[in-house]
Amino acid sequence: MLSIIIVHYNQENLLKQCLRNISEAKIDLEKEIIIIDNAFTARSRDFLVDWQKIEQNRRVIFNKENIGYAKANNQGIKAAKGEYILILNADVIVLPGSVEALIGLLKQDPLVGLAGPQLLNIDKTIQDSCYRFPRFYTPLARRTFLGRIFLRNELKRYLMRDFDRQRTREVDWLLGACLASRKRILEGVGLFDERYFLYLEDTDLARKMRQNGFKTVYLPSAKMYHFYQRSSDEGGLFKKIVWIHIISALKYFWKWRWENGRNLKIC
Repeated sequence: MLSIIIVHYNQENLLKQCLRNISEAKIDLEKEIIIIDNAFTARSRDFLVDWQKIEQNRRVIFNKENIGYAKANNQGIKAAKGEYILILNADVIVLPGSVEALIGLLKQDPLVGLAGPQLLNIDKTIQDSCYRFPRFYTPLARRTFLGRIFLRNELKRYLMRDFDRQRTREVDWLLGACLASRKRILEGVGLFDERYFLYLEDTDLARKMRQNGFKTVYLPSAKMYHFYQRSSDEGGLFKKIVWIHIISALKYFWKWRWENGRNLKIC
């Protein structure tokens, strides 16, 4: 059985579209859908209460406040009945056959701990969704002019510019917009680290997978659309979401400053 877990926060229209596309994709697997609603509005609560009444395989967990992305996903994983887990953002459009391909990979190779699809923009161009692990100065390459002048090679390394994105391969980590795994593996590595409120929880999870002998695999034969907005790039240091990202980065680099006796800067 497959458990699809969607964390929802102020994206009602995108959530409705996501649920509609899951239905239209006609996923050929026994499944349940679990929605974790962080700090719901009255209107979204009414919609979700009615939605979960339609079929027995629909469940909603209502949180009174925004508890964060990692913690909310863990709520869904713990409540899931399925052997397989699909972490899915509300801004992702599932295409026919994509979910089956991801689960098929997990069944085929028991050492795959995380699998992710090729994410597409609406114009069908390929998004960056697979990466190499960041070094402590990678954020400077991504967020400042240094990436355009002095740290161009670091940016290319991190974004895997040398990689043909039409090829299946093991990668360091995948964007958390869509991740497939087995529940027992997620439980075995400790689920998402709830010290991250938002950002870097997907990077951290992939690192734990590798530490425990599991692979993270990018599967381009599974394709989905993603309405991706890098909100942390907008508004400069005065925007709250930017500081959330910075705090998550500090937690990540402190936690993984040493791994197997190696400093992160040489990973």
